[in-house]
Amino acid sequence: MNLQKNDIVELEITSVTADGSGVGKTEDGIAVFVPLSAVGDKLRVRILKVKKTYAFGKIEEIIAPSKDRNPSDCTYFNQCGGCVYRHINYDAEKKIKEQKVKDAVSRIGGISEDKVKPLLCGENRNRYRNKAQLPVGLDKNGNIILGFYALHSHRIINCDDCMLQPEIFRTVMKITRDFMEETKQPPYDEKTGKGKLRHLYIRYGEKTDELMVCFVVNGNGLKKEDVLVSRLKENLPDLKSVVVNSNREKTNVILGKKNRTAYGRGYINDVLCDLKFKISPLSFYQVNRTTAEILYNKAREYADLKGNEVLFDLYCGTGTIGLSMAKDCKQLIGVEVISQAIEDAKENARENNITNARFICGDAAKAAVTLEKEGIKPDVIVVDPPRKGLDKELISTVSRMAPTRIVYVSCDPATLARDLKIFEEKGYETREITPVDMFPGTSHVETVVQLVRKKPDTYIDITVDMDELDLTSSEAKATYDEIKDYIFDTHRVKVSSLYVAQVKQKHGIIERDCYNNSKKESPKQHQCPPEKVTLIEEALRHFKMIP
Repeated sequence: MNLQKNDIVELEITSVTADGSGVGKTEDGIAVFVPLSAVGDKLRVRILKVKKTYAFGKIEEIIAPSKDRNPSDCTYFNQCGGCVYRHINYDAEKKIKEQKVKDAVSRIGGISEDKVKPLLCGENRNRYRNKAQLPVGLDKNGNIILGFYALHSHRIINCDDCMLQPEIFRTVMKITRDFMEETKQPPYDEKTGKGKLRHLYIRYGEKTDELMVCFVVNGNGLKKEDVLVSRLKENLPDLKSVVVNSNREKTNVILGKKNRTAYGRGYINDVLCDLKFKISPLSFYQVNRTTAEILYNKAREYADLKGNEVLFDLYCGTGTIGLSMAKDCKQLIGVEVISQAIEDAKENARENNITNARFICGDAAKAAVTLEKEGIKPDVIVVDPPRKGLDKELISTVSRMAPTRIVYVSCDPATLARDLKIFEEKGYETREITPVDMFPGTSHVETVVQLVRKKPDTYIDITVDMDELDLTSSEAKATYDEIKDYIFDTHRVKVSSLYVAQVKQKHGIIERDCYNNSKKESPKQHQCPPEKVTLIEEALRHFKMIP
């Protein structure tokens, strides 16, 4: 079959891609990707685009629906670029996400999918988001529209309500839309760079019921701003903050750097893991607070802190994960490249009377090296990188610092699996993997992983002819690398093979490869410092090479 655009084919959907599209195969074995389909669907599909070995299509008719199908409860589901799973039941969605993690770690990471535990989720599939960033524009008839971008575009889908957001957001959206229509203020136009209101930005404290409304404007404010603020106050008893954010740049970045408080405070409060957090427009805060607590508790379990450890929190953001564990460790050190996030982290520590936390602004890999030079060694490291995962330099740095445990929080199973494979090559075992559904309805899934440092074997049980190998019995006890590893694991001190050879010679242990003999005619050889002699002798006693 020579598949062409606009062909109609019958397919049975047998699997789902990472972004939520169903996959079925033609009689010739060509994979066709079909959005909004479900495993088990029998469909008539119109082909939209054809590649060499695969194609894209859209549903023309559902011949026989999957048992997982549900009627969609959202008017905008087929248009908006947010949810991909509103047409199937939640049990089916959870299975897809759990399998997504299993497939990634096994195929990319080479790790047994048996290590993946059942997916964790919160109580609510709907109304869980505590933040909305809603673009504002005009439709083709010149009417104000406010809502969400269509998938892979900047075309605004006008929306009155989103099933993922609190119902109170619907009131804010209506007040704003009505005000813009009445005052005839043109919204921002991306093409011309003219117009005022760019985005309506809303934040909500789920635990405190505090509400913030932020208007992102191309300028310093809106005309009749006081009228708008009064209407919000009259209709929203939980309103604590109205902020005007100025963004004059021709950019896709939503927020500008300048905020002005038009009413109340410039922030709201919320509670996460029994800690109080101030949330400003620029603050990072988990959009699903309830499930974030589930994820943080799992991360805390994986950290397995006993109270006397040094904990590094890399990519710490505003410090939420690390601060949730601060009471369980001796010292918390958080690292983040965004300066405003670090200031928020410090403020969050002060707000919660946490005195054993230190926060550093900088690149994670460079900061880790600096801390290493200061002699600060982590017992446990938490990493929560962006979607691209960790770079190899940081993985090497973290592995060299040899923490007992690493807790890896990831928002992308593919980059997570890639990084786990590298950690395994550097001496860590992936002990357990738990997916967490932070974003029901969407294709995204979070994952938290416990990595444990493998301990080198103390003894090697082999039978050899010692005379044939020309080794003394003491020399056979441990290799140079094992001696150096023992010293580093025990004291976090590095020693050279030369120093090990000098101490072995001191105790009459014969060297075949004379590390302690220089090849130069006039050798000026460094001698092992006394403090390292003591450590090497301790290692030799450990391996029963000297009495």
